[in-house]
Amino acid sequence: MSRLSPANQARWARFRQNRRGYWSLWIFVVIFVLSLFSELIANDRPLVVHYQDRWYFPVVTDYRESDFGGPLPTRADYQDPWLRQKIESQGWVLWAPVRFGATSINFATDRPFPSPPAPGNWLGTDANGGDVLARILYGTRISILFGLMLTLCTSVIGILVGALQGYYGGRVDLWGQRVIEVWSGMPTLFLIILLSSVVQPNFWWLLGITTLFGWMSLVGVVRAEFLRTRNFDYIRAAQAMGVSDGAIILRHMLPNAMVATLTFLPFILSGSITTLASLDFLGFGLPLGAPSLGELLLQGKNNLQAPWLGIAAFLSLAILLSLLIFIFEAVRDAFDPSRGR
Repeated sequence: MSRLSPANQARWARFRQNRRGYWSLWIFVVIFVLSLFSELIANDRPLVVHYQDRWYFPVVTDYRESDFGGPLPTRADYQDPWLRQKIESQGWVLWAPVRFGATSINFATDRPFPSPPAPGNWLGTDANGGDVLARILYGTRISILFGLMLTLCTSVIGILVGALQGYYGGRVDLWGQRVIEVWSGMPTLFLIILLSSVVQPNFWWLLGITTLFGWMSLVGVVRAEFLRTRNFDYIRAAQAMGVSDGAIILRHMLPNAMVATLTFLPFILSGSITTLASLDFLGFGLPLGAPSLGELLLQGKNNLQAPWLGIAAFLSLAILLSLLIFIFEAVRDAFDPSRGR
C-alpha cells in the first residue's frame, strides 16, 4: 500500500471502511478463483490414478482403457464400474469432491430426470441428467469471464471514442454523437435472433456481437469529462509547448476521466453477466449443452415439479449480482470526495 499515492491510499481506506463491500470483494474473489479451478472440484475424471506402480493424471491427459488392463484401445470411461474396480484392485484413485463434469450424465441413478438432491448429486440433476452443482460451478466461471471480457472490450472502445469526441470537439463531436444516436437505436436482441438462424452462437460470437452494440455506455461520461477539462490552463499550456495530442489525452486528461469511469465499470460488469444469462434463458446464447446459469433458469421454468432447479439458479445469480452491487457501492463511496472530509 505504500506505493499508492496519498489520494489512492485514502480511497482504499474508505473502501475498507465499508465492511459489506470489503467482505463482498473477498467472497467474490474466492468464488471466482474456485470457478477457475472447476476441473479440480467437479470432474467425471479422476485427478490422480496410481495403477501398477505408475502414475496417471486423467484430469489433464486422455488415457485408453487398455492402459488399465481393459480389452479395448478406446478412451477410458472412469464412470464404468468395471474399470473402477479394475483400477482399485491394483492401485488407488483420487477423485474430485464432485464426481461429475459440466456435460457428464449420471447414468447410475434410479430416479427419473430431473432427480432431487441426493448424496451423489448434492443439488440434484437437471432435465438432461447433468449434476446441478457442477453446471453451476462451470456456468459461474463462464459468466464471470464473459462479463469481465465484455466490460474490458466495451470500456476500451467507449473510453477511446469519448476521449476523441471530448478532446477535439467541433465536427468530430457532432458527427460522433449522430453516429452514436443511430447505433444505439439498433434492435440488438432482434439482430442476435436473426444472426442465430445463420451462425451457430458460441462464446466468442456472443462476445463480439454484444461488444459491437454495447460500447456506448461510457462514451457520455468520458466525453463530458474531456469537454470540461479541455479548456483548463494546464491543458492549453501543454498544447502551447508542443505536447502531442496523444500525450495530453493519456497523461493529463484521461486520469481525471477515470475517476468517474471507474464508478460505472462495476455496473457494466453486472449488466454483462445478466446479458449472457438472458440470452441463454431465451435460447439465443451459448451452444446447446454448455453450462449456463440462464439455461438452468430455463430448465427451472420448464420443470416446475423440480423446484431445486429454479432455486439453485436463482440463488446463484442473486448471490453473484448482490456481491457485485455491494462492491460497487463501496467503490462509489471510495471515490466520493465528500467522504474524505
